[in-house]
Amino acid sequence: MSQFNSSITSSQFDAVLFDLDGVITATAKVHAACWKQVFDGFLKQRAEKTNEPFQPFDIQNDYKLYVDGKMRYVGVQSFLESRGIQLPYGEPSDPPGYETVCALGNSKDVFFDQVLHSEGVEAYEGSVALIRHLSDQGFKLGVVSSSHHCKAVLKLTGIDHLFDVVVDGNLADQLHLAGKPAPDAFLLGAKQLEVEPKRSVVFEDAIAGVQAGHAGGFGLVVGVDRTGDPEALQKNGADIVVQDLSELL
Repeated sequence: MSQFNSSITSSQFDAVLFDLDGVITATAKVHAACWKQVFDGFLKQRAEKTNEPFQPFDIQNDYKLYVDGKMRYVGVQSFLESRGIQLPYGEPSDPPGYETVCALGNSKDVFFDQVLHSEGVEAYEGSVALIRHLSDQGFKLGVVSSSHHCKAVLKLTGIDHLFDVVVDGNLADQLHLAGKPAPDAFLLGAKQLEVEPKRSVVFEDAIAGVQAGHAGGFGLVVGVDRTGDPEALQKNGADIVVQDLSELL
């Protein structure tokens, strides 16, 4: 019996909000690989122009600290700032390339779309089991993700029908929501479910995500440790940390 089994009960909570990549599906590693492809191409080109050494994008550190869980263009800006690089912001309609923040972000989107349709999606069995269990128990369920591919990924997993609301990158763009670590998207999810944040649970694998859940005053923030660094999630706002969602069954 898991020590966390009593943490999600109907007496304490009415709803559960899940991040997508790294929590429900194993797509976080796909996102990371696509970001590395984009940033390494940009950094190599920049190094050739400036005669500076090429320092590649590091998935373990750069992705986790600057990109993971954030809105696409925010992640680009965050990483570039970490390297002291400034680019024009551009427009969301910019074609993929290296000239603007938006162009870099759009390049990554093209790569991810290609992988998504060529390789499909892997959902974590423990996550699907917990989601089905919570659905059977009558909890309101939502997905809050920075991804613009969120609905397509959920449909590929075959569990999209279990969620009452989806707050994704497309909706965030339309409503001009601040991305994680701001709590705005999670708060919107709770509002759409007609529940109080303090009566809701947040599941997140990203540092920015647990920061958002903590900042939003949610009743329980569960950190999902897929990288072997539970302390980072705890330090940034996770109330408890699990390696797999099946631990809560």
